[in-house]
Amino acid sequence: MKVAIVDDHHMVRKGLLFFFKTQTDIEVVGEAANGKEAIDVVSRMKPDVVLMDLSMPDMNGVEATKELLKRDSSVKIVVVTSYADQEHVIPAIQAGAKAYHLKDVEPEELLETIREVHLGKSKLDSKIISLVFDHMSLNEEKEKMNLLTKREADVLNEIAKGKSNKEIASSLFITEKTVKTHVSNLLSKLQLSDRTQAALFAVKYQEKV
Repeated sequence: MKVAIVDDHHMVRKGLLFFFKTQTDIEVVGEAANGKEAIDVVSRMKPDVVLMDLSMPDMNGVEATKELLKRDSSVKIVVVTSYADQEHVIPAIQAGAKAYHLKDVEPEELLETIREVHLGKSKLDSKIISLVFDHMSLNEEKEKMNLLTKREADVLNEIAKGKSNKEIASSLFITEKTVKTHVSNLLSKLQLSDRTQAALFAVKYQEKV
């Protein structure tokens, strides 16, 4: 299996290179200190798997991943970075990375990931799995929110403030009967059973957006 190492820290690259030399099934065919160098190395050496850092000069790991996969969709990208936040994790996965590990990963676990990714599997560091699920959950909530009309969203916002139908009617200058209709419709669209759940949904959604 041919592997390329992309990281702007010389010591990280050399440490990984030294470790991989102890493995009979892995051959390091190239190194790069930034995304632009990575594109050149990968195009010349054709590695099976690329270990990709994210924060690098000239071109970061996310942009490099996008470009590499645009040129050759068969290359497998394994992100190895220090970042464990949604601002880094989600873009890297969306760019096409097959695995995401933090730099404190155990060497044997990284090896296992490289081998699994080479076989077509995906793997995420246990420390960032919750971020991915949170992102998926937020996307589902956004999709539900998009089903609401503007007036239904206005009513939901008022429900979150703890207002009664009468108070909502007064605030939005509509009849109480119209409010009841909007409440019924938004509960159905959001798949919620009552106003309390609607209020909790609204507060949770507002905290994430």
